[in-house]
Amino acid sequence: MSWRSLGVSGSVTTLNVVTAIENRAPGMAPHRSDGVVLDAAALTRCRRRIHLDHDPGAAAAPRALPDPALEQRRADAADHRIRIGEQLAEACGEGWAAVPAGLTSRERVAATAAAVADGAAMIWNAVLPSRSGRRGGAELLVRMPGGGYVPVIVVRHRITDPGEGALTSPVLQPWPRRAQLDAERRVRSQPRDLLRLAHLHRMLEAEGWAPLPETVHSEYGGVIGMDADVVVWHDLRAGHWPGARSTMSEYDDRFADRTAVATAAATGEPALAEPSRITECRRCPWWPTCEAALAGVQDVSLVVRGEVAGMLRGVGVSTVAALAALDPSAETIVPGVPLDDMIALARAWQRDLSVVRKVPAVHVRRADIEIDVDMESFGEAGAYMWGVLLSYPGGARPGDEPAGYRAFATWDPVPTVDEARSFAEFWEWLSRMRATAAASGRTIAAYCYNEQAENRWLIASAERFAGMPGIPPLAEVEAFIAEPNWVDVFAIVDEWFLCAHGKGLKRIAPAAGFAWQDAEASGENSMRWYRDAVGMDGAPPDMVQRERLVAYNADDVAATRAVREWMTSPAIDEVPLAADL
Repeated sequence: MSWRSLGVSGSVTTLNVVTAIENRAPGMAPHRSDGVVLDAAALTRCRRRIHLDHDPGAAAAPRALPDPALEQRRADAADHRIRIGEQLAEACGEGWAAVPAGLTSRERVAATAAAVADGAAMIWNAVLPSRSGRRGGAELLVRMPGGGYVPVIVVRHRITDPGEGALTSPVLQPWPRRAQLDAERRVRSQPRDLLRLAHLHRMLEAEGWAPLPETVHSEYGGVIGMDADVVVWHDLRAGHWPGARSTMSEYDDRFADRTAVATAAATGEPALAEPSRITECRRCPWWPTCEAALAGVQDVSLVVRGEVAGMLRGVGVSTVAALAALDPSAETIVPGVPLDDMIALARAWQRDLSVVRKVPAVHVRRADIEIDVDMESFGEAGAYMWGVLLSYPGGARPGDEPAGYRAFATWDPVPTVDEARSFAEFWEWLSRMRATAAASGRTIAAYCYNEQAENRWLIASAERFAGMPGIPPLAEVEAFIAEPNWVDVFAIVDEWFLCAHGKGLKRIAPAAGFAWQDAEASGENSMRWYRDAVGMDGAPPDMVQRERLVAYNADDVAATRAVREWMTSPAIDEVPLAADL
């Protein structure tokens, strides 16, 4: 292996990876005397979060405790970058220069500048000078034939899907001139990656390190994803955004907006962003502060999120009380937005009702043989368990499989080829149950809660392990997904119920009288349990955590069954009707 480690004192340091600057732990963002400084993450964050990050008066405001799952994902991403860096260093030879991670930020900037001055073909762990209100770094800078550098970032999420049309080069040949249209991959939309590449391009321009504008591929950027099999190249001038706007145009507008928000906060000017509940709030460190502010005024976004909340405020309906007081029979005050459900939801929220019915009776497909299904995955790495709960509402017959729960799992850390075995066993069992029902003249139905996750891994498993023993053809899996006997219980809840506090299984199942045995049961906690269960961090595999994960999965399928049985039982009559509120 031939590579250089650059330091300001000439010392050689072990190759390492700088954790992405935009993934730093939550805290007050630094700002300079001549203006605020933003990282690339600011471009995709809530504008109110940007305000709070830069408001000196918010330093003592309440914040959520660090999210262990988020911290773990950051650690996993750092490990992923280390592995990619080692592979590239091994393959790239004399043109390789690595900036040591152990240096201070200022020293890393100086080491990056030294590598640029030296004309290094590739610079790993580059940290760019903070100019023009920007800060950031790239996992890799690649020198262009005519001079100047383009950025390549390394991320731990999927950046392609099966298909065609992505522009890719081999991962060990990270040059845009080697890129070709890929016949097997299409680009998966990842706006945060595009905006980070644009951010880095503007930083390279500010320092005079970008290629000349007339250079071929001068505004390209590359991404190495979780699979680490190719570099996906993006033309930042192409119209990837609504209205055929280029990434650079979208970036410039967002950067100007976020800079204005941050500057107003830092200088004590009137705030340019006020709190409003959106999806991002669930994992935002500032949510306790925003939640208190929203609850204090009963802001309408506590009931109606996103753009609709903004539209309601625009016509003077800014509180839950104002929304609840509207007449459902009156003509809508927001074109294209039906108010009936929102008014009922506001009234349910005022009465602290977690669930109300839209209709007197809810239809749920039932069958002689019923199977509740729940899949467990570890992020985007793989699906390690398929759990099923078998029931016989029509009565079991001699020779039937015993009712109850069973799990099909792999305890090799995912991604692993052993996923093929566990998935094949699950599919063989499911197919056998369907064949048994058909042969005996009985109906059968399978249920899940939010089919998006299960369907994704059903399809992904058939594609990834095609041709391996027991793996069904993709067409067979797709035919199963399209059947009416594959029932998404979440979709039924979404259609026929109003849920003031969310529609997730952990929110709805308690209304059906179900409780998880493990008080810490959650999708986020299961990620930590899984790491211990497979010995992902170097410790021996923890058998207790494996049992805990199986029990957690068993409760999830039992909760799904409890919800669908509750919806078709007399107990559902106790749930208030929206029309009666």
